[in-house]
Amino acid sequence: MVKIFVDGEYGTTGLQICSRLAKRNDIELLSLSKTEYRNTDLRIDFLRAADIAILCLPDNAAREVIQYLEGYATRIIDSSTANRTAQGWIYGFAELTKGQRKQIISAQRVSNPGCYPTGAISLIRPLREAGLLADDYPITINAVSGYTGGGHKLTTRMEDASHPDAIHASYFLYNLTMRHKHIPEIMVYSQLSKVPVFTPGVGRFPQGMIICVPLHLRLMERKADISAIHDIFRTHYDDQNVIDIASEEDVLSTEWIHAEELSQTDQMKLYITGSDKDQIINLVAVLDNLGKGAAGAAIQNLDLMLGSLKI
Repeated sequence: MVKIFVDGEYGTTGLQICSRLAKRNDIELLSLSKTEYRNTDLRIDFLRAADIAILCLPDNAAREVIQYLEGYATRIIDSSTANRTAQGWIYGFAELTKGQRKQIISAQRVSNPGCYPTGAISLIRPLREAGLLADDYPITINAVSGYTGGGHKLTTRMEDASHPDAIHASYFLYNLTMRHKHIPEIMVYSQLSKVPVFTPGVGRFPQGMIICVPLHLRLMERKADISAIHDIFRTHYDDQNVIDIASEEDVLSTEWIHAEELSQTDQMKLYITGSDKDQIINLVAVLDNLGKGAAGAAIQNLDLMLGSLKI
């Protein structure tokens, strides 16, 4: 059977991935105990023995591991931000554009997308490809994520009221300098030439995410209304079963959209809201920050890569 090793299996994303893979009988999951994991030589041996390694590591640690794998056949899925815009890496967002899924299937190195970029790019890229949105459009991205997106440290601060640095707020914004590490991949894969105003936030719920991209129809490259934008999105995402587009009827009958709607799933749902009369729209993406935003995306990419091994 195909050997899979998750390097960083005791972190938030790694635990999610291993929990899912442990239930499968079509792969052999290589694993180290917490004590063995401190043995760098043993870790390297496991990485080199694996057919596919999934890296759930900080950026610098991921770069170091990749050096150890130079010249080895091990294929890599990297969940860090280290290689998301790097040459030689395939971006692991299968629904990004036509042909992306095929590239992932045959890739040697796949960079797993970030949770915020997955939502933001899914909203911007269709309009860029349709020629409706200029590359220098003044994009604004507002988002809120479940606190597990911040890993073990943030989760502890949110859940343990006795922690010396406990966070008691129900909701908070961060990235106040507007230089978030996800901006480069958002720009590259949304095909933007100007830095977007990105304001991420964290809410007091463990898993879930909502991303909003408000736009002015009057600033589009050509005249368009909400119905036309619905058509663009339906066409862009017609060949997949992960991203659902809420119909115009569903949007009109929806009282609210909440961040936990797709918690515990690997799906994503997009809403096109707004007013033709006022020439404004708000594009909304809902997903699970640990589902399609992290572990779920890694499993999806793994399954695509496994398909090429089984052919």
